[in-house]
Amino acid sequence: MKKDKIIYWITTGIISLMMLFSAYAYFGDPKVTEGFQKMGFPDWFRIELGLAKAIAALVLIVPQIPVRVKEWAYAGLGITFISAAIAHYNLGDKPGMLAPIIFFVILAVSNIYLHKIKKA
Repeated sequence: MKKDKIIYWITTGIISLMMLFSAYAYFGDPKVTEGFQKMGFPDWFRIELGLAKAIAALVLIVPQIPVRVKEWAYAGLGITFISAAIAHYNLGDKPGMLAPIIFFVILAVSNIYLHKIKKA
């Protein structure tokens, strides 16, 4: 049980910190804005995605939030990671695909261990 909690909190912490950092970059890093433009996305999408990532990170990290709400955050972030990998692939940035895939796996582990510790 203790091992399960440790795995859950480490993976959840990694995802939450990464998403908060990513959201911060979406609002403050001109290179991110340039990347979104290069991919053909409108600027409002970058802002919307940054807000969604910040909210999802907080939902995952706050223990008092119900599991049902956390499941929506997991789903949204999962879609985001898969979409990011596809976007990098379509741009010909094969190495850029690796990070979203790795974070998707970490997200999946976090979700699995959330249910393990809630079941116990």
